[in-house]
Amino acid sequence: MSNVYRALSAGRARIGAVVAAVGIVAGGATWHGFAADSASVAAADAKAPSVIARSAIAGRDSYADVVKVVAPAVVTIRVETEARVRPTQFGGNGDDPQDFMRRFFGQQGMPNQQQAPRSFRQRGLGSGVIISGDGYILTNNHVVDSADDVRVELTDGRSLKAKIVGADKPSDLALIKVEATSLPTLTLGNSDAVQIGDVVLAVGNPLGIGQTVTMGIISAKGRSTSVGDGSYEDFLQTDAPINHGNSGGALVNMKGELVGINSQIVSESDGNIGIGFAIPANMARHVMTDLKTSGRVHRSQLGVTVQPVTSDMAESMGLKEVRGAIVSAVADGSAAEKAGLKRGDVIVSFDGQPVKDFNSLRNRVADITPGSAATVGIIRDGSETSLNVKLDEADASKNARGGDDTAKDDRASLGVAVTPLTPEMAAQAGAPRDLKGLLVQQVTPDGRAADAGIQAGDVIVEVNRQPVQTADGLRGAIRAASDKPMLLLVNRKGQSLFLTARAS
Repeated sequence: MSNVYRALSAGRARIGAVVAAVGIVAGGATWHGFAADSASVAAADAKAPSVIARSAIAGRDSYADVVKVVAPAVVTIRVETEARVRPTQFGGNGDDPQDFMRRFFGQQGMPNQQQAPRSFRQRGLGSGVIISGDGYILTNNHVVDSADDVRVELTDGRSLKAKIVGADKPSDLALIKVEATSLPTLTLGNSDAVQIGDVVLAVGNPLGIGQTVTMGIISAKGRSTSVGDGSYEDFLQTDAPINHGNSGGALVNMKGELVGINSQIVSESDGNIGIGFAIPANMARHVMTDLKTSGRVHRSQLGVTVQPVTSDMAESMGLKEVRGAIVSAVADGSAAEKAGLKRGDVIVSFDGQPVKDFNSLRNRVADITPGSAATVGIIRDGSETSLNVKLDEADASKNARGGDDTAKDDRASLGVAVTPLTPEMAAQAGAPRDLKGLLVQQVTPDGRAADAGIQAGDVIVEVNRQPVQTADGLRGAIRAASDKPMLLLVNRKGQSLFLTARAS
């Protein structure tokens, strides 16, 4: 099975993190092997970006003029973070031969070397895109997450200290700022207008070797990898080669416009195999604006739990097409309940746009200003109708796919982000397809779940012998627990095991 790598860069030894890549894209496949006769140049110039037309007129089969526009606005980001390594239950840190022996033969006969947590400096590398001349720069959240020191290296040789203006884990975007003026910038393009097959360029600093430009096409749109937080994903997929260190870099079209921020790769070898993902510019525009004005992102929510419509569901419900998202639950007091949505409704459109699946619905709802009115098209009992809904603002502390249990001031906090398990998720996690529970998507390193040994990819099945299938159910079970350690039943890759979590 392929693995999805997010995040950082060459050189950042982040424990338990997945690694990602960055790239730039440029559209316009018609320019390969262009013959520069006057008639073809005139015809091409009428429909092509001026920078490419200039290359054609000059008799060059080249993207050089696009690169000259784009490259100065793509920067290298270097970060430093203080990290702590916890000793294992045997007393080692997992890196030395004695610790290896302890794991297999136990502590008996081995010298007792209980160690306190050790601190060291982690260094990371990523890329970023200058989006305003006064120093605002877009990058990935995972590039600057938990960083104590952030520095930006410009193509003119300057190295500037940066501050984090705001970060948004659900979209994996962050906005940072350096004190400078008249910086080169990239214009945000319309990522909705990007088409599969458009030629793209990826620009970043892979493996720390220096700024690098690669070329490919848009391979797909609307992708979701469900890695990390996984809350708001609408990736552009590209085969433009991207590697570690490219995270946060630019994906551009042939007009030199930014159409994406590179974020992830899929690879079995931890290296580029031509499957990369970029956050679309339209999503980045929304996130950037909110981070700049208020320091956090404002998103709307319907207040429903939905799942994809399968062919069997469509046949059972008498649907003519396999489309939309079926409502499996409606939250009390939510915008959906007030609008009249019910369990079993199939949402087929939102605000006039067709709903293909859960991912597209979630992203369309989130992109609308909280408090706005929208129209929800549904199929109920075989008949198609529409409902008017006034959208609520999503709770920033909750994961849109099921709930975020990372609030530090909540007694019910385990320090995990979870989502209700589906048969497809169960299969990917190596668990039985009929298993019920909560898939752990993210674990806070210093939280109770981490101390208990819970890992990303685990499925929490029970708390104190009580089944849990929703984030609210998990919180309720934890709140109801006494001051004794909690007994958690977890399924890990098909194997059941009990773990205990200390009381808060």
